[in-house]
Amino acid sequence: MLTHHQIWGAIDALAAAHGATASGLARKAGLDSTTFNKSKRSSGNGRLRWPSTESISKILEATGSSLEEFLGMTREVKDDPARTIPLIGVAQAGAGGYFDDGGFPVGAGWDEVAFPHIGGSHAYALEIAGDSMAPVYRDGDIIIVDPEAAVRRGDRVVVKTLEGEVLAKELKRQTAKTIELKSLNPEHEDRSFTMDQVAWIARILWSSQ
Repeated sequence: MLTHHQIWGAIDALAAAHGATASGLARKAGLDSTTFNKSKRSSGNGRLRWPSTESISKILEATGSSLEEFLGMTREVKDDPARTIPLIGVAQAGAGGYFDDGGFPVGAGWDEVAFPHIGGSHAYALEIAGDSMAPVYRDGDIIIVDPEAAVRRGDRVVVKTLEGEVLAKELKRQTAKTIELKSLNPEHEDRSFTMDQVAWIARILWSSQ
């Protein structure tokens, strides 16, 4: 089975074999020059995007390459190693010194954990402690959070208040002045805050369940 990394790696290899960049290969095939840009290979929430069969057909025709040659290039692509991202416990996250004003991880005291390429360059992991977020997240589960990802109603999010409380809940409603959060555990009440009580809010992209 071909992986996302192999397909895109083969496109890069085909471009290099013909003395072009991925953008140059796209133009040569009559495609938009941004078709194969790295930013097009995954969405803002970490979802993988695949090239269309039409775009692959066009670059093969433009370079005079066969499908067999292209598949051979996929087999030559090296495995994509997982990157290392910062990891900290939810209980620790409430203390000062671990985040800047925008909710980005800073300072010392972070462990590291290897994960696939999910989220932006500032994504980090939180380890759940206790059962307050059960049954969605249980003690020991790891979630990946991205402070740069767009947040919408219905998303699961991590919110840190200015008082140091860290919550993982569902975003029920957000206005310019208030935020309403739905509890993931029916035994815990929903919460609401004025925005001047919130230090930051970040979207949960993935969990280890």
